[in-house]
Amino acid sequence: MARVKLAAATDVPPGEGRVVDVAGRTLAVFNVEGAFFATDNACPHRGGPLGEGDIEGRVVACPWHGWRWDVTTGASVNNPAVTVACFPVAVEGDDLLVELELTRNPDGVPWVEHTPGARAWPGNPSPRRG
Repeated sequence: MARVKLAAATDVPPGEGRVVDVAGRTLAVFNVEGAFFATDNACPHRGGPLGEGDIEGRVVACPWHGWRWDVTTGASVNNPAVTVACFPVAVEGDDLLVELELTRNPDGVPWVEHTPGARAWPGNPSPRRG
């Protein structure tokens, strides 16, 4: 897990949400009475953008079909057995930091695992050595 800057706290006013792209993922960040919460932006029902939904208290309504989610737990108000992924948010100064399992670096570049002794892919040969 790594802490990655999500947004500035001042960018997410109380009672609102925002859509944020970070480290190759699209998340929704919400300000609930000064406490910040992050979820996957895609509503599990049909993929609507939760960060663009209306928030009332701790609950955001998906703007596409109205499914409602508790942003503090990820549980669906419609069906608590269905959840949206949540991510811990920390506040440092004015920065909101989110804890993510990274598959890309924070700039969005994919991470590549190096396998010692692996040969170059035939379609992309190694440069000639002189």
